[in-house]
Amino acid sequence: MEERFPTKEAVITEIMNLEAILHLPKATEHFVSDLHGEYSAFDHILRNGSGNIKNKITDIFGGRMTPSRLQNFAILIYYPEEKLEYKKRQLQQDEDDALEQWYLDTIQRLVELLEFVSTKYTRSKVRKALDPNFAYITEELLYTDPQEFDKRSYIDQLMKNLVSMGVTDEFIIATCYTIQQLVVDHLHVLGDIYDRGDHPELIMERLMSYHSVDIQWGNHDMLWVGASSGSALCMLNLLRISARYNNLATIEDAYGISLRHLSRFAEEHYADNPAFRPKLVDGDSFNFDGEQLQLTQIQQAVAIMQFKMEVQTIAREPDFQMDDRALLNKIDYDNNTLELQGKTYQLTNTCFDLIDPKDPGKLTSEEQELVESLLHSFVESKSLQKHLEFLVNKGSMYLRYNDNLLLHGCMPVNEKGKFLPFKYHGKEYRGKQLVDFFDQQVRHAYNDPCANDYSAADLIWYLWQGPISPLFGKKAMTTFERYFIKDQASHEEVRNPYFRLRHNEIFVDSMLEEFGLDPQDGHVINGHTPVKRGHDAIMANGKMLVIDGGYSKAYQPTTGFGGYTLLYNSYGLQLVEHHPFTSKEDSIVNGKDIVSTRRVVNHEVHRKSVADTDIGARLKENVKILRSLLDEY
Repeated sequence: MEERFPTKEAVITEIMNLEAILHLPKATEHFVSDLHGEYSAFDHILRNGSGNIKNKITDIFGGRMTPSRLQNFAILIYYPEEKLEYKKRQLQQDEDDALEQWYLDTIQRLVELLEFVSTKYTRSKVRKALDPNFAYITEELLYTDPQEFDKRSYIDQLMKNLVSMGVTDEFIIATCYTIQQLVVDHLHVLGDIYDRGDHPELIMERLMSYHSVDIQWGNHDMLWVGASSGSALCMLNLLRISARYNNLATIEDAYGISLRHLSRFAEEHYADNPAFRPKLVDGDSFNFDGEQLQLTQIQQAVAIMQFKMEVQTIAREPDFQMDDRALLNKIDYDNNTLELQGKTYQLTNTCFDLIDPKDPGKLTSEEQELVESLLHSFVESKSLQKHLEFLVNKGSMYLRYNDNLLLHGCMPVNEKGKFLPFKYHGKEYRGKQLVDFFDQQVRHAYNDPCANDYSAADLIWYLWQGPISPLFGKKAMTTFERYFIKDQASHEEVRNPYFRLRHNEIFVDSMLEEFGLDPQDGHVINGHTPVKRGHDAIMANGKMLVIDGGYSKAYQPTTGFGGYTLLYNSYGLQLVEHHPFTSKEDSIVNGKDIVSTRRVVNHEVHRKSVADTDIGARLKENVKILRSLLDEY
């Protein structure tokens, strides 16, 4: 502090600055969850701030612009480059000065909106959000009163110069992105960036360029972290899921991992099999003749290797207590039957030719070579490592932020709501200790992928499907049963009691207390489970909020809508329900937006200021230190 503020005057100035900041309104937090690789819908939600930008526009221009003009202005702010090109094509057919007039009107409106959305920030913070190429002129337009007679011609000339010098498009684009940034101060992503959607890599690129973000890991994210940490079992799971949902392109094209040897191996050893045919959501199609068969064969190949390696991992990790899931050991290969929980099932659509009944968990030499080669490709993929390094560094198992507890999955509990113990290598973990332990192990596995000790990588797989995993939340994952047993009763995945108890306010209070948060002010913000049609995302008297984004098209028939996001500003929490996204092109050409409905979760009696936030607490500490330093001067 003494080096930064070497004089009494410098200390006084900083104290005045910090104490003034403490009285500014709390900035807006934006919560999203379960993106599942659906880049287009996620990108749109980021651009419109879950409808926040449209609300700001309506607040200012509601009485001055028609609804269609308001909507088109909003779309310009969401997609400035594309909307500008579309608008210019429209106006070039009109009179000569139509485009110039539209430019001048648009600049004026953008500056007015920018002034409105920047009121809760210091000038310094606003300046950092401005494009450096236009920072000076934007500040002049922003902080000069155009109604002052002596400055009116000055402002008019600044705007005319933008048009005459041919930089209007660049200025409009820069200002639109500044507005997007100022409308949402901080983004929380509650997990499952990866899964079945087309472009998780684009989501990661978007997050890496975002101004302020944190991530709470999801179970699907763990498969990718695990694969890059040397877990062959995690890798096989994500390969199987990618083949099942016709999405191997992410692995091959986005991350440069060749699957040619896998495809050749699968073609050689596996035939068509109806149980393994890929699933397509509406609008998807195969890229070439024979792709369905190829994906069917690949899915079988990796599934069988996965089931074999489950046997190995479960044997290697007795503390997992998952012997009942080493299913290849329990098959009667002569009769093609499997006994589960005292009931014998006939297996159908089997593809067990590469399984040795005497040693079911053993990979063939060809399988072993293939797994090692694929795993090496995952660990060595620079583009994948870049994304996962960001995911690990910016992510965590949970986060305490401004009185709220953010986590993707659950806290494993028994029927009475007591935290379940997980015993590992002679130690016992439960509650907060459990998620702290897993957080530590994920970082250890990722930072040392070549370790001879398998335990950290095995624990990442346990996070994917272990019975006491905070990211899974079920007793068992019935992948094998869904492939090979017709009786759907065997497919049921029993949820942890957490998902029933989270409706109970007393239980949610106990969770908040476990993490050192005040139940009077705190909330648990949860993802992971789609909120089904007719169910409520607000639970436990408003203390539990479930915001599975509903981005995955596969879940939308179940939920009936496009999911939830959450906004938390100085006035309180607002849950935003979205209709499914159509397309970017539909937005630009037809002005289509994601239709959103807001519900107030809580309304602050006293408007929250920066002083009431975690950042405020740190600023107060700085003021305390500075005042001590001032006494020394």
